Amino acid sequence: MKVKDIKDRTKKARSLLSSCRLCGNLCGVNRLSDQKGKCNSGKDLMIASYNVHFGEEPPVSGNKGSGTIFFTNCSLRCIYCQNYPISQLGNGKVISVQELAEIMMELQIQGCHNVNFVTPTHFIPQIVEATFYAWEMGFYLPLVYNTSGYETVEGLKLLEGVIDIYLVDMRYSDDEVAFSYSSAKNYVKINREAVKEMFSQVGNLITDQNGIAISGLIIRHLILPHNIAGSKKTFEFIKKEIADGVWVSLMNQYFPAHQALEDPLLNRRTTKKEYSLAQKEFQKCGLWNAWVQA
Repeated sequence: MKVKDIKDRTKKARSLLSSCRLCGNLCGVNRLSDQKGKCNSGKDLMIASYNVHFGEEPPVSGNKGSGTIFFTNCSLRCIYCQNYPISQLGNGKVISVQELAEIMMELQIQGCHNVNFVTPTHFIPQIVEATFYAWEMGFYLPLVYNTSGYETVEGLKLLEGVIDIYLVDMRYSDDEVAFSYSSAKNYVKINREAVKEMFSQVGNLITDQNGIAISGLIIRHLILPHNIAGSKKTFEFIKKEIADGVWVSLMNQYFPAHQALEDPLLNRRTTKKEYSLAQKEFQKCGLWNAWVQA
């Protein structure tokens, strides 16, 4: 077992739900009484699906796949979300923390390299508790926390020693843009403080002899049309405040989903020129470890 105080931490994590402050929305609702804040989640743990996934970054998916568990709902409201039926419409089913532990074990038995919690922020307490049960059942795989990066440091500290790999979005470098497109207040500060906390917990990416991730931080940056993401400022922050050798995934798969077709700036795909310019800014900022896409 990795964390000796896991039982006490589980209790502390549960207490955060009584006045929820897990994400940057800081709703303060009593989710233990099934009140629901901006993420639309109450006391029940909900997942949309789980499967073996090969579409993550190479050290995460490897050749055996990542055991992804997609959680229902989200703390952001991105108008271009490709998974909006899950993140915003609430598609999924209620499960217990014991069932979540059993799913983790099932994915381990299937031979996955890791178990990958996708959009997990609003269920940190349940994840901590389920991990405790899973460890008691013999679970040993690395845990991936795959997140939009809009969580509080208070919430993230509950995950120290539990999560091995942080796979985190850095979406915007401007608060007005973040609010316009993802309904996220004070996004830049909250996101950057979260990423700093993650890096302090796990450091740079470490892989085994086969190139499979064991621990560390991976930052995802989605290149958006018209440089809406403000890529240069994000890269400058990473260089100055995180590490110049941190691994960054420069993502080029944006397409106008959900409500984005109605937006004059986001109603098309990112162009090759826009993506190429982002790559050049990345290099100019003194960063060098990146995954790029055609």
